[in-house]
Amino acid sequence: MSMSDSDTSSQGGSEYKTFRQISRDRLLYEMLRSAKTGDSKSSWKVLIMDKVTVKIMSYACKMADITDEGVSLEDIHKRRQPLPAMDAIYFIQPTKENIVIFLSDMSGRSPLYKKAFVFFSSPVARELVNHVKRDGSVLSRIGALREMNLEYFAIDSQGFVTDNERALEDLFGDEESSRKGDACLNLMANRIGTVFASLREFPYVRYRAPKSLDPTTMTTFRDLIPTKLAAGVWNSLMKYKSNLPNFPQSETCELLILDRSIDQIAPVIHEWTYDAMCHDLLNMEGNKYVHEIPGKNGGVPEKKEVLLEDHDPIWLELRHAHIADASERLHEKMTNFVSKNKAAQIHGSRDGGELSTRDLQKMVQALPQYSEQIEKLSLHVDIAGKINKIIRETGLKEVGQLEQDLVFADAGTKELINFLRVKEDVSRENKLRLLMIYAAVYPEKFEDDKISKLMELARLSPDDRTAVYNMRLLEASSETKKSSIVPFSLKFDAHKKKHAARKDRPGEEVKWQLSRFYPMIEELVEKLSKGELPTNDYPCMNEPSRSFHGTPGSPSASLRTGQIPAPHSMRSRRPSTWARPRNSDDGYSSDSILRHASSDFKKMGQRIFVFIVGGATRSELRVCHKLSTKLQREIVLGSSSIDDPPQFITKLKLMAADELSLDDLQI
Repeated sequence: MSMSDSDTSSQGGSEYKTFRQISRDRLLYEMLRSAKTGDSKSSWKVLIMDKVTVKIMSYACKMADITDEGVSLEDIHKRRQPLPAMDAIYFIQPTKENIVIFLSDMSGRSPLYKKAFVFFSSPVARELVNHVKRDGSVLSRIGALREMNLEYFAIDSQGFVTDNERALEDLFGDEESSRKGDACLNLMANRIGTVFASLREFPYVRYRAPKSLDPTTMTTFRDLIPTKLAAGVWNSLMKYKSNLPNFPQSETCELLILDRSIDQIAPVIHEWTYDAMCHDLLNMEGNKYVHEIPGKNGGVPEKKEVLLEDHDPIWLELRHAHIADASERLHEKMTNFVSKNKAAQIHGSRDGGELSTRDLQKMVQALPQYSEQIEKLSLHVDIAGKINKIIRETGLKEVGQLEQDLVFADAGTKELINFLRVKEDVSRENKLRLLMIYAAVYPEKFEDDKISKLMELARLSPDDRTAVYNMRLLEASSETKKSSIVPFSLKFDAHKKKHAARKDRPGEEVKWQLSRFYPMIEELVEKLSKGELPTNDYPCMNEPSRSFHGTPGSPSASLRTGQIPAPHSMRSRRPSTWARPRNSDDGYSSDSILRHASSDFKKMGQRIFVFIVGGATRSELRVCHKLSTKLQREIVLGSSSIDDPPQFITKLKLMAADELSLDDLQI
């Protein structure tokens, strides 16, 4: 199998490309464009994919990117029209089923296509290659047979998932399902391996050590999840190191493997940024939002599906801003626009109040040259308005305040009981989330029946109680609590009876109400970058060289000792300045925003990859963007899935709690 010789590691090449840019470029140029050879350069081609590779393409590329390459799409599992004068590109998983279909397509006297360029998403087994080679009629019709080693889903410019949606259930649930758990970890390890093969990065592999290695205590399957995954990723990397051209022979980046037990609170607590609120409160399907716009001439409103993604410059600017900040900025943008356009003033709100969606529609008709800009603004004004309405109507600020107070130990059992008694109109889901946070902060309360009584007071359904009890399956063990990583200890001060799952971070200004909470990975990544992550708790699979620990003169040492220019702020990364021209009335070009971001990336040091088994959160993705700016290193977040709180809670309910006895449950 041949591979492209392009060098995409953090240290190679003059122009720094982000994680998703590299993934996109490989698919478009290394795969689609490489099939344009000889007399077929100008001809249209068919791109044939399976269910997994379709998702890989859709996350990394826009439809326009693909059609611009002169390609139409087909499903390998569907009956297809013969196109014997046309070449085909197969981007498929290396499964026996796919190989059989491919051979059926291309063998015999009447193949479906003239020539086939075959690209596998991950390493292909030798016996499957031999199976292809045995068919002489097919062999002469193959233009390429290559491993792309790209079997991950780039959900964000700095994030990917391995699409193991059932990982929480398979790995943290029933203790007896280790066979299912091993299969889940093997697939995950192989897909993580393709990330490093694709980027030509060779990482130092760090992982959370088993919680208990005490000979008197039995180590469970759950304790070993990061260890097993680290071993699987390491095996995959060793194969690439031996067989893949241009794969680095020495370490170029760092990988930290964690699981969901390191932070049970982040998936449940309300995150108050624009992005997280959209996905938490608006019942969105993925990144798809249904926008209602007034019908023409006062007719029936039209529904329009829009994607909240990087190509929308306003989304790129506001997604990591606090919802109050995002709302303020949107109001400001609209006010600026109206004040600088007379036609907008004529069609705007007569009384100087908030502009309605109909006012905005009239503006679009009156100012067609600004239609795209007004439509983008009106979309986000509509979304922010809906979110703020939900916050008001559900009393979410008070719920959010109590959540944060529980986490920082400014409130405890008494305050929670009082809240549940007084606020009877709080939604069932918000009561459930409060109790899940309480269970994470006070796990010992399971023992004295306190949590059971609180659930009765909150009138939780049996289904919801299951979610609260299953928080125990993600509980950090007592061994971890004694470890040298203080933040993981649920009791951060042994002399106080007060619990706290977080301490306020020194030097971190909390500008907006309810933005005090931070995910645990923020602290871990900073420690890793400074070389301060304890090796007892987070061992390394590699034989660490001196430079890994930041000895003077090494690239990592210069990063860790601050010999880097002060980071430029990046609008796409966090609420700061450059993509927010206060004096501008336009919607800004997304290309210019991304260009600015990539110029900031040119000064970046080695990448840090963090992988969380069991689902990552939007707050954790936000932190990776924030730390990329702060540490001047691209932080890439990987996980088995990305879960908003409703999804996470559903998954918790599905987890088998076989190791808990009925006595434990006390329902």
